[in-house]
Amino acid sequence: MVVVTGRLEPEVWALLVQALAAARATLNQRTRKTGHVSAETPETSTMAQQQADALALVAETALQQGMDPGTPGERYQVVVHVDAPALADPDQPAQSVLEDGTHVSAETSRRLACDASRVVMRHDEDGRVVEIGARTRTIPPALRRALQHRDQGCRFPGCGGRFHEGHHIRHWAHGGPTTLSNLTLLCRRHDRAVHEEGYTVARGPDGVLQFRGPDGRLVPEVPPPAPVPAKPVEALRTSNEAQGLHIDARTGCARWLGEGLNVGWAIDVLHPAAAGRRT
Repeated sequence: MVVVTGRLEPEVWALLVQALAAARATLNQRTRKTGHVSAETPETSTMAQQQADALALVAETALQQGMDPGTPGERYQVVVHVDAPALADPDQPAQSVLEDGTHVSAETSRRLACDASRVVMRHDEDGRVVEIGARTRTIPPALRRALQHRDQGCRFPGCGGRFHEGHHIRHWAHGGPTTLSNLTLLCRRHDRAVHEEGYTVARGPDGVLQFRGPDGRLVPEVPPPAPVPAKPVEALRTSNEAQGLHIDARTGCARWLGEGLNVGWAIDVLHPAAAGRRT
């Protein structure tokens, strides 16, 4: 975890509070719209988690809108120094640190290396740099445009988030090629799930992606949400009338008076109905 501290003028702080509130509302709406259920929903996450996600959304939105771009790509870089063995095998004893010496896990380094600028540096036995290669993009711009056109957003079932990274299905450190067939788009949340939380993704012979949870079970595809009509209230009333449903102020009131459940009676009613459906 990272703790962000700083001093702001009162008016700037008030603006930031409003921006974070708007970002939280946007994230909550996306969660409800997709209907995707995960371990971190607005109902289960803490306010600190929601604030962190909101701050990330504010920053991503600002950068995508071209706010103060400066020298292309330089101002917003986070540099991670990773030994090659750590990328190939997280269990290998190797270095994975930020520029200030802060250690990060090898799995985090692998996730960041999926879609980033890459500079290969070679050292001698005493640790001195003897060769520095040219900086290259892990995923070239032309290939990224094709990937964006094909996937249109995060491919994790039920997500479809707009802010995403390119993910190597077979990591390039393991010899996976940087080709369209070996790439997919994942949002930050699900890219972290695949790299660091036990989820896996594979492309089947038919080209369809298959996501599996940490327990190995297949994550089912989620159908797209139904389109919302231009006048949803009128459409709902028309649908209710067509089905003979009459909704009034007491429709949602419970008719239960607090008495105990008659288990025998409930089984007598439900069992024949269930048996009838099976036949």
